[in-house]
Amino acid sequence: MTALRIACVFGTAAAGTGVHVAMLAEGCAARGLTVTAFGPAETWRRFFRGAAGDQGGVRFTAVDIADRPRPAADAATVLRLRRLLATAAPDVVHAHGMRAGAVAAAALTRWPRTGPALVVTVHNAAPDGGLARAVYAGLERVIARRADAVLCASGDLALRMRRLGVRDVEQAVVPAPAAGQPTAEAAAKARAAIGAAGRPMILAVGRLAAQKGYGVLLDAAAAWRDMEPPPLLVLVGEGPLAGQLAETARRSGLDVAFPGRRDDVPTLMAAADVFVMPSVWEARALVIQEALRAGLPVVASRVGGIPDLTGEDAALLVPPRDSGQLAAAVLSVLQDADLARRLSAAALDRARALPSEADALDAAVAVYRRLAACRGLPG
Repeated sequence: MTALRIACVFGTAAAGTGVHVAMLAEGCAARGLTVTAFGPAETWRRFFRGAAGDQGGVRFTAVDIADRPRPAADAATVLRLRRLLATAAPDVVHAHGMRAGAVAAAALTRWPRTGPALVVTVHNAAPDGGLARAVYAGLERVIARRADAVLCASGDLALRMRRLGVRDVEQAVVPAPAAGQPTAEAAAKARAAIGAAGRPMILAVGRLAAQKGYGVLLDAAAAWRDMEPPPLLVLVGEGPLAGQLAETARRSGLDVAFPGRRDDVPTLMAAADVFVMPSVWEARALVIQEALRAGLPVVASRVGGIPDLTGEDAALLVPPRDSGQLAAAVLSVLQDADLARRLSAAALDRARALPSEADALDAAVAVYRRLAACRGLPG
């Protein structure tokens, strides 16, 4: 039987999206599918394991799909991708994100019904801001008209796409990568090294950007500044607001560590007392899944796909942008040992039901084979 041919198209990607894209592409190649990948070289280098042009596994060709509109450059990108897809001759094109989805849709206009099927995964909600939101809405309409199937990273995204008229909408299976369980000794060493020995440690992990709500978290931190011993807030990550957040913490006299990007997040989770995610919006946040697997009490915003992951028992969920309720929830975990134990036990229960990478691959390949069969293609 001829191997199903898949083309993976992606743009500039944040950590969660990039990890998911690479996992699907490399996993499909490991299962014997023929996989080609097209997107920015920076995204490839950061998230994929192979070298550019690698003949084994996923074969990659750089295509400059930017995260913002650039009319002349975008037109050139569409023409380049069209030529590359004609050469690769995939059965299914799987684009990740609205920008990549719209570029792929434009590249496939030459073959509206006889060419590859188009799958688009929607990873994020519409951004704030009039112009950015209007551009995003236009991309959504392109996807709604052209995509054969749309996979959505959270239930609210799926509802939005159905309202736009997409008939074939499914929720994407987006698992966190498997990770080993750190030893107690490793957790204790990490706690001491970061400056939290002998006092509570509050952990947040994510890109230091507006979506993550870390300004609200720093406002909330004033509520526990006078506790004895004083907790340490550890904000792990990089991003455009790094300098601003550090300056805010300094001026406010807050005890906050900014260790930057870390490769030992599971160890830091084993060391922490509570995990906080104050985001304005999230889909199937990988870091929330990691916190549940670690049995870590979670305080998070009630937005997007977070409640679907945690349920009502494995986290204290608060409204976004509400520093008062966020502070009260964190303090309740730090000051009530029974509550912390209940949240920890519930987190581990929820973690047992989380999907694996194998589940995600099964779901994606099933969609590919179904669409290929509908077009009379081998699969």
